[in-house]
Amino acid sequence: MTEVVWLDNGVLRLGLVPALGGRLLSLSGPEGRDVLWRNAELLTDDLALRGEHRPVSGSLGDWVNYGGDKTWPAPQGWDSDEQWAGPPDPVLDSGRYAVEESAGAVTLTSGDDPRTGLRLTRRFELPPGRSAYRLTLTAQNTSDRVVRWALWNVTQLDGGGEGGTYVGGPPRVTELLAGTGFPRWEPVGRGPSVYVPHADVVGKLGFPAATGWLAHVGGGITFTQRFTVDPAAEYPDRGSRAEVWMEHPLPEPLAELGDLDPPARIVEVEVLGPLTTLAPGASTTLVLDCAVTAASAGAGPVREVTADGHWTDAGFVTYGEGS
Repeated sequence: MTEVVWLDNGVLRLGLVPALGGRLLSLSGPEGRDVLWRNAELLTDDLALRGEHRPVSGSLGDWVNYGGDKTWPAPQGWDSDEQWAGPPDPVLDSGRYAVEESAGAVTLTSGDDPRTGLRLTRRFELPPGRSAYRLTLTAQNTSDRVVRWALWNVTQLDGGGEGGTYVGGPPRVTELLAGTGFPRWEPVGRGPSVYVPHADVVGKLGFPAATGWLAHVGGGITFTQRFTVDPAAEYPDRGSRAEVWMEHPLPEPLAELGDLDPPARIVEVEVLGPLTTLAPGASTTLVLDCAVTAASAGAGPVREVTADGHWTDAGFVTYGEGS
């Protein structure tokens, strides 16, 4: 049986699978609907594996995409040792993470990765009575050399049907990667923010002017993330503080992307920390405050995300009791 660690406060329920790269693979919010996309061909509804899992390395075409929420190092690439050549990789992406449980919290810790020199830690804290949780990410240099990396959190959501992602900040958008094309986007005033609607495209956008929040709306659910940005810091991927990736099933794998073969319509909302030079034993941390609410019909765009809730044209949506 696959080990699953559950966090439940009566409002949200989180399902974590340590053996699969420390992934969050279930996030149930309003009306019990799951927020995350996960691969139903590989996992049952209770997160049991349908087959055998083995840590793997190789090209994108070899990646076993379980879905959910995971943490990787950035920048990604295959040209030098200063780039993370994954996914897949056998330690940080598909290796087993150690588990430590305490009241209202679970900490997952990777093994020591010899290629990057990193050990990753993912700590989930779920306070009582709130539709929000905190994810604290740490990357520690466990090697005997100086390394330079950024933390990179990737959340996979259902990219089918109506919906899209709002990125807080002015409309400065970088076209990063086109498998079949770039996702389209449009500015949203009175915020400001950028909206990236669902589309059948394989490609990625970066947001170098992101101000510290994302909101994905789809399937009757709004999923938000808040994070701190450092305007003076250097970020990966041409300065991207946040990114949105989309993919959809194709007639054949994309040879130019390592034979990537998308299993479904997926949108990834991605948060990046600054590039940080780490001496042996040093660490860097990135905190994400995440929340799940029902998306009210006709509420309009998400205008702003705060610690206690988010604003739409219809008013304030709270993450706790009161308003």
